[in-house]
Amino acid sequence: MSSNATTSTVRSRRVFYIPGYDPFHPRRYRELYRSEGAEQAQLSGYALTLTPKTTKGAYGWHVSAEIEGAQVETDVEVLVWSDIVKHSMNSSIAATYLQLVRTAWTYIASGALWRLMRLRKGPVIAALYPVVILLVQALLAALLGWIVAWGVGALSGHLPLPAPLIWIAQMLAGAGAAVALLRGFKARDNKLFVYYLMHDYAYSAVLRGQNPPELEARMQVFRAAIRAALDDNNVDEVLVVGHSSGAHIGVSVLADLLHEGLPAERPSLSFLSLGQVVPMVSFLPRATRLRRDLREMSVQGQIPWYDVTAPGDGCAFALCDPVGVTGVAPKDQRWPIVFSAAFTQTLSAARWQALKRRYFRLHFQYLCAFDHPKDYDYFRITAGPQTLGDRLQNRAHSRSRLARPVNRFRSMDPR
Repeated sequence: MSSNATTSTVRSRRVFYIPGYDPFHPRRYRELYRSEGAEQAQLSGYALTLTPKTTKGAYGWHVSAEIEGAQVETDVEVLVWSDIVKHSMNSSIAATYLQLVRTAWTYIASGALWRLMRLRKGPVIAALYPVVILLVQALLAALLGWIVAWGVGALSGHLPLPAPLIWIAQMLAGAGAAVALLRGFKARDNKLFVYYLMHDYAYSAVLRGQNPPELEARMQVFRAAIRAALDDNNVDEVLVVGHSSGAHIGVSVLADLLHEGLPAERPSLSFLSLGQVVPMVSFLPRATRLRRDLREMSVQGQIPWYDVTAPGDGCAFALCDPVGVTGVAPKDQRWPIVFSAAFTQTLSAARWQALKRRYFRLHFQYLCAFDHPKDYDYFRITAGPQTLGDRLQNRAHSRSRLARPVNRFRSMDPR
């Protein structure tokens, strides 16, 4: 127990995992941890066993591990906001196309899109993907509608029907065919992820970077859960893991905790951000709270913060310092330490070949097994006998880290 990073062996840990924009039940993360943890244990020669959770949290699991000669007990809790995600995705086809227009306008009119393109092309392409595909689907639906309407008109020409009735029949048949095709595309979105991604980007853009009220309320629930764990005298480390959109949520939750004041005697508190997409939000005009929180987290000395991405992950802003590129880094910036999971080096050639075109799967590789793990091993970090700060204390920034300010909007909320 200490107010700073400890060098003592971790015997008990609490992990709080903040997912990205994900509508699925959090059990998927338990199953992913179970299967991938077992594979990593076999590859790396340690033991890892999952049992039901022993804490009060909404959803989680318990991990018993023997790693590096030590027995460690870890309770993992998923900080759930999938219900909010599901509700935000509950919109009609027409509403989704309206989202497309509003979201595209927000990023284009603000200039954020052009600045994001100066960072990494991958996540920008991922952001443009649903826009392009939805427009293609609309064009195909319109083309089908026109063909059907023309066909009805051609057939009706042989019937003794008044022209207005033929015209109405053409419009109804054409519109019906177009709508049916659009519904068919949406029904198969589990293969294309077009609607899912559109809703994802629209959620961040709807208030131009400001957190929606329901998310702010949930973040306070997250803060309370983490604070309660810090008051547990039997815990050696509290580790917060933010993945994808969960990274910027974690930044703000931890900044609020710092402002509230951490207990004088507490477990080590650490933050690990994975596959972050922070610039997609922090570059927007009204992301003033997030920019303030990024700046505060970058200078504090109580929470070690390591940011892990990989150039092979086309959905993340790989090796982009989220504080630096946002333009809010002070001269005395300490965090985050930005480094690469280096998929091409840490995955076997066969595994890399199998995964390199599976872009969404690669975005979750941080939570999975590596054939040749180097500095980054998710299961050693979350279930091993060292705090995050101790394990990575000698880790420097990757040489290809991007930290040059690119963002135009740098205003911040007052604390």
